[in-house]
Amino acid sequence: MSGTSDTLDAAPAVGVWAELVGQRAAVHTLRTAATGHGMTHAWLVTGPPGSGRSNAAIAFAAALQCEQAGCGECQACRTVLAGTHPDLKVVRTAVLSIGVQGMRDLVLSASLAPVGRRWQIIVVEDADRLTDQAANALLKAIEEPAPRTVWMLCAPTSEDVLPTIRSRCRHVNLTTPAADDVAAFLVRKDAVDPALAAHAARASQGHIGRARALARDPETRTRRHRVVSMPARLTSLGACLQAATDLVSVAQEEAAGITVALDAREREDLDAAYGVVERGRRPREYAPALAALERTQKQRAKRQVLDVVDRGLMDLTSVYRDAVGLGLGATTALVNEDLREQIAWLAEVSTPEEHLRRIGAIFTAREQMLEFNVPPALACESMMVALQIAPSPGAGRGAR
Repeated sequence: MSGTSDTLDAAPAVGVWAELVGQRAAVHTLRTAATGHGMTHAWLVTGPPGSGRSNAAIAFAAALQCEQAGCGECQACRTVLAGTHPDLKVVRTAVLSIGVQGMRDLVLSASLAPVGRRWQIIVVEDADRLTDQAANALLKAIEEPAPRTVWMLCAPTSEDVLPTIRSRCRHVNLTTPAADDVAAFLVRKDAVDPALAAHAARASQGHIGRARALARDPETRTRRHRVVSMPARLTSLGACLQAATDLVSVAQEEAAGITVALDAREREDLDAAYGVVERGRRPREYAPALAALERTQKQRAKRQVLDVVDRGLMDLTSVYRDAVGLGLGATTALVNEDLREQIAWLAEVSTPEEHLRRIGAIFTAREQMLEFNVPPALACESMMVALQIAPSPGAGRGAR
């Protein structure tokens, strides 16, 4: 059977869609809507971390502003992709939540007509971080949409937004791209060596941004190796406590590398805005502005550490998943193929059921940190103790 639908679905990802790896069904839906078929005023883009939710929303925004539904070459496409289009607003947060005041300001601006003759598009990258009040403010805007305003909400799952919001949105779900697709993307886009691209694609578990970082940065690969090497060393209480300290330290190092330079730039911009450098003194309004900036930076640093620890927990999970696979006789490639000897030892000294319980302990630690605000050091100590292995006498090659 052939037709327009089949042609779109089989078409390669080109133009603004080129960076959506392994998302053919989602690209088909969005490209079709951009041509005027199935268009609506509110969209919910979901998918696992690294699947490209934000990229999909921005690509769709470009397609809606483009006369050719996303050519990738025209001024509209280029300005949307660069984040400089006057009718595009992108809401992203590095802190723990999106508050009601910011959302009310956004809703107010959404009621205005677009500058150009097409659409005003508002992308909320972290719709799962809306406070209840902010979500209610957004709901009102979606219930009474402006004629040429399009909302695009991004979240890990549809369950992460209010039922009343998701019921008013058209849902597009992204999937975890296959390792082969990610590796091919790295080779094509970043000219990465194929062997390194394959390693980064497996290690990232389908997270495009993570795969690019692993492929480009030796320090990122080293930090990940430190984390995934931990399970084979957890043979005593002392080793467990040390591993918890190491995991949090690795996260703090990586988070500091991201936030310290940004904090310094923001402080310089604030000083310049208030004329501190030129005048040699601080005006009265400077102190509250500095206090507000420092609060935001502290919240961002906390969130960044949580995000990096969470990524480390997912890396640990991949080790135990590999061990379960080996224990059950699976012959597929491991996520951590470079640690096959250690993982074979883990599969030898513990049953698949025991490794599944360890994965459960990791997810408990995630919940404690992300949902109940337990300090990462405490959550990781409890988790590492639950991961402890008591190897049989003479078994120890994986720990060396």
